[in-house]
Amino acid sequence: MAGTPEARPISDSSNDRAASREHAIIAELLKKPLGARLLGYTRLAGPGWLQSAITLGGGSLASSLYLGVLAGFSLLWLQPLAMILGIVMLSAIGYVSLSTGERPFRAINRHINPVLGWGWAVATALANMVWCLPQFSLGTAAVRQNLLPRLVGDDVMGEFWGKLIVAGAILIISIIVIWLYDTGKRGIRIFEGLLKAMVGVIILCFFGVVIKMGAEGVLDWRGIFGGLVPDLSLLTQPAATFNAALAATGEYAAFWKDMIVDMQRDVMISAAATAVGINMTFLLPYSMLAKGWNRNFRGVAVFDLSTGLFVPFILATGCIIIASSTQFHAKYDPSLVGGGAYVQIVDGRLKKEMGAEAFGRLSEKECGARRDALPEGEKRMAAMLVKRDAFSLANSLKPLTGPVFSQYVFGIGVVCMALSSVIILMLISGFVICEMLDIPPEGKAHRWACMLPAVGVLGPFIWTGKAQFWLAVPTSIFCMVLAPIAYWTFFFMMNSRNLLGDALPRGGKRVAWNVLMLVAVAFITFGCLWSIWSSKARWWGLAGLAAFLGLAVVVHFARPRRPSSGESACSGES
Repeated sequence: MAGTPEARPISDSSNDRAASREHAIIAELLKKPLGARLLGYTRLAGPGWLQSAITLGGGSLASSLYLGVLAGFSLLWLQPLAMILGIVMLSAIGYVSLSTGERPFRAINRHINPVLGWGWAVATALANMVWCLPQFSLGTAAVRQNLLPRLVGDDVMGEFWGKLIVAGAILIISIIVIWLYDTGKRGIRIFEGLLKAMVGVIILCFFGVVIKMGAEGVLDWRGIFGGLVPDLSLLTQPAATFNAALAATGEYAAFWKDMIVDMQRDVMISAAATAVGINMTFLLPYSMLAKGWNRNFRGVAVFDLSTGLFVPFILATGCIIIASSTQFHAKYDPSLVGGGAYVQIVDGRLKKEMGAEAFGRLSEKECGARRDALPEGEKRMAAMLVKRDAFSLANSLKPLTGPVFSQYVFGIGVVCMALSSVIILMLISGFVICEMLDIPPEGKAHRWACMLPAVGVLGPFIWTGKAQFWLAVPTSIFCMVLAPIAYWTFFFMMNSRNLLGDALPRGGKRVAWNVLMLVAVAFITFGCLWSIWSSKARWWGLAGLAAFLGLAVVVHFARPRRPSSGESACSGES
């Protein structure tokens, strides 16, 4: 690590005039009443929309689709709750960064704990690379299955060349947009405008189908509003709408119940992880500092997160859940019987009955006979649980567009989601790598640092099979394990008198901040521990977590104590 860096905001001296205009605008707005002030904040918004561009990616799409498929409307409450708690923590890191003007990574290392600072940075870089894999995979699948199957589909180009052309095109477009970001304030405005347009397309694609369904009277509004009430029983019980189908599976109902709960739980954790991931926590403060914002913009930051992040996210994901639930949840589709995903599910059931070793000794003909002999109720259940691919999921838009055009509408929405996420993941990586090397995140150095997630172009080749949408779910679960590093770090920062000085919240404000942050931290920590405990690396994962925490504690007590004007009320202070 380089020597002690000075606290410096990220700025571009060639764009001082643009920054001065924003500072003049905020100075005038702060003199106005709340209503006029909020209206004026819309002129300054931007970083919140960057957050939308990353959170409305492949992970949110896949999670929302499968929440609807597996639980119907019952989990409509989950993503809004996760997003609200995520915004609390994003607001905290925004408050700290704008109050101090310091780059967060350096501030954490100097004032809190370098283990947490480096853990945050390394975990973000790792999450970017891992999360980029399914984005390329989803975008490629959407183009080849929904948008241009006659040009780059398997029957025309072959699997390898079709994937190479589409994934390569996504990478080239992303690089061009990233280059725009580093052309100064004007480039940032163009960049933000492009991402706002992409987010708008995503929302329109899925909002339109819900409006159409509502107009045709096919929506269960009572069930939709009921799904907004939190129900934690879904961590251990299938959605009640599966009861009739489970009853028809006979003596193996327990097997099917456990399968539903396992899939349901994975999607719940994935949905919570993709609402506000660890890489989003790195993006926000640096994107605000890049715009030259300071403590006068703290109100703008909260407003921007509430409008540019929360509203688009809730509209898009809610509409996706409603559409997929109405089309697929607990519904039997005979066309799925006999497919690869269906066979995999049924074979799991037969292995439960016969034992994996005995089943493995059967010939393919005998396996087929066993599958055909399953009771009708179990065949129907297996078909209900098949993981849909891009083509079948596009059918959720059929009520709006018809069976043919729905493929194009869905494909455009998915490609915009994947492309915007890849772009933002690359941008975040630029910030992360530059911070780790202690160089200004601008110019050529930042552009080349942005190329780290380009490894995601391998996603379509690493993850094969038509149901590539499901692959975003385990990826999101992995990233959930990393998120508590950021959340606990921000909690410590908001309680650090050494770091915040006179900007440290006091009285009722401090109590409110801490209560909200502790709820958010508890939520994300529970998701992390549940993810580790449910994985194959159960004990190794817990051991790794314990080692990380142990190292942080050792460094905390081993470091020389920095002089401060007062003692922090938080044990993370150093």
